[in-house]
Amino acid sequence: MKTNIKLWTMGLMTAALLLGNTACTDLLHDSYGQVVSEDYVPKTEEDVSYLVNAAYIPWRETLLQWNGVVRAQELCADQDVLPARDGIGWVDGYIYKRWHQHTWTTEDDGVLQGWERTYNGVNTCNRILSQIEEGVISVDGETKEKLIAELKVLRASYYYILIDLYGNVPIVTDFKDTSLPQQSTRKEVFDFIVKEITENMDLLSETPRGYYYGRFNKWAAHALLAKMYLNAEVWSGTAQWQKCIDECDMVINYAGKSGEYALENNQKDVFVTHNENSKEIIFALPFDEIYVTGWNDFDFHMYTLAPENQETYQLTARPWGGVCAVPQFINSFDEDDARLEANYIQGQQYTYSGEILKRSIDGKPLIYTVDVPSIDQSDVDDGFRWGKFEYATGITNRLSNDWPLLRYADVLMMKAESLMRLGKSGAGALVTQVRERAFKNEPEKAQVTDAELMGGSVYDYGRRDSYKTEHDGGTDIKYGRFLDELGWEFCQEGRRRQDMIRFGIFTTKAWFSHDKSDETKNLYPIPNKVLLTNSNLKQNPGYSK
Repeated sequence: MKTNIKLWTMGLMTAALLLGNTACTDLLHDSYGQVVSEDYVPKTEEDVSYLVNAAYIPWRETLLQWNGVVRAQELCADQDVLPARDGIGWVDGYIYKRWHQHTWTTEDDGVLQGWERTYNGVNTCNRILSQIEEGVISVDGETKEKLIAELKVLRASYYYILIDLYGNVPIVTDFKDTSLPQQSTRKEVFDFIVKEITENMDLLSETPRGYYYGRFNKWAAHALLAKMYLNAEVWSGTAQWQKCIDECDMVINYAGKSGEYALENNQKDVFVTHNENSKEIIFALPFDEIYVTGWNDFDFHMYTLAPENQETYQLTARPWGGVCAVPQFINSFDEDDARLEANYIQGQQYTYSGEILKRSIDGKPLIYTVDVPSIDQSDVDDGFRWGKFEYATGITNRLSNDWPLLRYADVLMMKAESLMRLGKSGAGALVTQVRERAFKNEPEKAQVTDAELMGGSVYDYGRRDSYKTEHDGGTDIKYGRFLDELGWEFCQEGRRRQDMIRFGIFTTKAWFSHDKSDETKNLYPIPNKVLLTNSNLKQNPGYSK
């Protein structure tokens, strides 16, 4: 059993013993959970873990619960789509079509959930910080200093989501302040996040695992700061590529000296059910289907597999058969790239005992094909299905795989991109390191040069469904080949939108049933529900309310 999940759960049980302060602002979600008893005095590392882990719970909810940030990042981008399915459904008021076509509204659930759940995380951090400062939680000396530092970096990580999705958001740091918060500019939010991380990271533990697994240690903070600098040009108006390199080097140098972080020999090992000991994981969200009981906490298998696949994995519940890969993305893979087979479920499906699996509707073999007719209509077996995370035999509607939010491959790729954008050498060697495990049988194909990464994309863009066929290609995309590499390595990890925006193509290219949109769609709108409760907020450009 995963030790840290036990810690998370026991920490929540401890926190639930007593009710506490309910101070809030009208802006924030009104579900704050519980606070700890004033006579709770943490004395050991384990005690502190119980206390702080409650503040990490909203990350899991923000990212992976129904219509969470993974969907907000993936279903609007060029790799994945959730089409209407004949005999199954998934029309759902056209929310997934609006995601795909960049026509979301201020009332859409996905727009609201990203905001409310993330601010719930901010508020949880603020609540615990307030309790520490007031002595409700009795910690002293170095323990207090380190706990405050960790909570501030964690709070900054929630703002990392908010600045990416919404841009101009309020900075809320005082749990007791009940006034309506003022809106900050995106640049102000960027500066706040960077300041919070840089001022506190040296107080964080350098220990990568044990009680610090699933928590921000010093190296996870460096990786998060690198993410900020990687996107600095979009989020602050000023590129900071060298700073990104510097932060990546802190992690890379530590990894080289300590051996604590490294690429897995097989990429799949990062995503297996028992992945808590993977050296590639720098910061993870721990999951266990027994102790994590939210019904939709981590249900990739449920909303990608066809119902008949229940017999393949002996699942306790019948899947719903939804999300699949955009055919153009699948066609961009090299045929010898092991990640294509490892990360996507495709072809003839079988029962657990090895018999040919058949479609319930007509008794024909269930065969996942690459082609999907359109966002408006698809058959039960159209499209390759998500399979990056291992689907263990006999699981419930929740997975037990830990979610690798930051991993070592990401650090190498962030450094490579920054070197490339500065015109410095070395990007090709770093990307080759990441590619080598995907081309073990064709090692020469793993090699990629600096010049190749600066070339265009192999993705054949253009509207491509039963309504329209266009070929716009990707050779005109600056650094397009590097964008391809990001797609092949990090598919299904809830980041594609962010990458596409940084490369300037999120709104300028068409794919599948998606036409070009406009640059205002690089930000989601502030939810209308939030605007109605805080008159200090101004809607993002391009949205009517």
